[in-house]
Amino acid sequence: MNTIIEKNAEMLGKKASDIISGAIREAIKKNGSARILLATGASQLRTYEQLIKEDIEWDQVEMFHLDEYIGLPMTHGASFRKYLKERFVDLVHPKQAYFVDGEGNVALNIRILTEELRKTPIDVALIGIGENGHIAFNDPPANFDTDESYIRVALDERCKLQQVGERWFSSLDEVPDEAITMSVREIMKSRKIISIVPYKVKAAAVRDTLNGEIGPMIPASILRTHGDWTLLLDENSASLL
Repeated sequence: MNTIIEKNAEMLGKKASDIISGAIREAIKKNGSARILLATGASQLRTYEQLIKEDIEWDQVEMFHLDEYIGLPMTHGASFRKYLKERFVDLVHPKQAYFVDGEGNVALNIRILTEELRKTPIDVALIGIGENGHIAFNDPPANFDTDESYIRVALDERCKLQQVGERWFSSLDEVPDEAITMSVREIMKSRKIISIVPYKVKAAAVRDTLNGEIGPMIPASILRTHGDWTLLLDENSASLL
């Protein structure tokens, strides 16, 4: 585990971009291509602003992402497919982008996505930490046991409140009740995990992730057991350490 603390979210985004781009270039040099797993949300915005400027052979990169709401159209402002398409995919044009699709036949969508994901391991995974300690949409108590790559989950109230707080939705009633998420075990199969976690609102989750008992009630705590995990914080998110 490697922990890096920068002064603010802007400096954190630049540092994260440097680390991520280096890891992607390393994977391309070693394997001829790279597979990346991307997080979304307000905490990742500064990083993507920097990452799209990096000199990377994006045509050798395949992208997956972590989660998506069930029943939310891609045109909705809170859609994670829309988020990544507008902020990443349409700007760097990777070799392939595999989206989590929460519309239509969800079981079929999961099966097709899982088949693609399991062809080759993820080289670089960006895994955020939620205010309730979740990774992806694995809210506490998270399922640490399933071998499924993507699972259907119910969102807890604190998770929904975070989405409203970040202004993706205008009220709690608008937040979907369910989502598709990559499972904890699947996340942990990634060769390298990088977590970008700025802002004061994440301070308690960061403290619990690093100091709490490793287990389903603090889903992000499992990251401490990964062999190549880098945690990037700003002074605000690190304030309770």
